[in-house]
Amino acid sequence: MNLQSSPQDSLVMGYLALRKAVGIIGFALPFVLAFGRMLQQGPGIEGSISCYYYTGMRNVLVGSLCAIGVFLLSTRGYDWRDEIAGRLACVFAIGVAFLPTNPCMEGVPPHECVAALHRSLAALLFLTLAYFCLALFTKTDPSKIPTRRKLQRNAVYRASGYTILACILVIGIVSLPSVNVLVRRCDPIFWLESTAVVAFGFAWLVKGETILKDDQP
Repeated sequence: MNLQSSPQDSLVMGYLALRKAVGIIGFALPFVLAFGRMLQQGPGIEGSISCYYYTGMRNVLVGSLCAIGVFLLSTRGYDWRDEIAGRLACVFAIGVAFLPTNPCMEGVPPHECVAALHRSLAALLFLTLAYFCLALFTKTDPSKIPTRRKLQRNAVYRASGYTILACILVIGIVSLPSVNVLVRRCDPIFWLESTAVVAFGFAWLVKGETILKDDQP
């Protein structure tokens, strides 16, 4: 017997696909930027993800951030907090995309006001992403008992959220002039930002039921 899917089922599948798309973009972004830049300009890593704005990967960076922003804008959840978080994340992501950091190269004059706004928006974006993981994704329908898979997903969400928060904290520490001069050659900000973005992407892949999906009855 052929079972036809209802319009509601189609909406659910479309929403899951949207979540997967957010996860794939977030998870892949640092790798695509780094390897794409190496293919175009030779070995080396930029000091931060934002510094790829000044490489041949600019369009990839800006396009990915805009796509993530638009996807987050469409986020729907249990209550109004989900929608507000999605709208704020959209504004922060697009702001980071179009208000670049200072040029990561010598001989180019810095734009301190724009760069300061860029850093603020980036910090707010990461905080919002952590909020998604810790406060929104871990919610459970109060009328239902959490399944074993749901509890496993919540553990992933919390690990991702705390990873993002830890990366923000360490970025603040390594950005201090006295610390930065000691670790600058290791490009710590790039690695910390990449870790946070990958954690965000992984959480959204789980949310999109790419992995740890509930067992079908």
